[in-house]
Amino acid sequence: MGLPATPGTYVLLMATDRDQEIRAGSLGILKVQPGYCVYVGSAFGPGGLAARVLRHQRQHKKLRWHIDYLRAVVAMEEVWYTLDAKRRECQWADTLAQMPGCSWPLAGFGASDCPCVSHLFYFQGKPSIRVFRRLTRRLAPGRAPIRRLTAGRIPLSYARD
Repeated sequence: MGLPATPGTYVLLMATDRDQEIRAGSLGILKVQPGYCVYVGSAFGPGGLAARVLRHQRQHKKLRWHIDYLRAVVAMEEVWYTLDAKRRECQWADTLAQMPGCSWPLAGFGASDCPCVSHLFYFQGKPSIRVFRRLTRRLAPGRAPIRRLTAGRIPLSYARD
């Protein structure tokens, strides 16, 4: 089962095993370290979650968003998502920031249209979806369930850019 073409909020859990520096658009240089880069976003446009995550998964595309620059050098391992009709992007960013071992690798990343410090987080070890779910239950009661797709189940293509 793939991602639905309905609106929702998502987390991309991405991994790398080497130090790298990339230019993240107009934000400047992002230093990527071995570990996990975790990006939170929302998909409330045409095609919903399926279209947005499939675009993130593609390697050959026009670089439009901060995440596009990062995705060129890190592997996507999991997608955590909700079909909640309410935008949870900033709440989820707050939740990730409270998780053990979290840091912000570049202020403003993915957050140019909101007051969040960043929508990109770094963890040396793999963050736990169980801890994330527990924290979101406490911080956002009444939200829709959070689901997970692992790398082997994330669709790898989408027809449009």
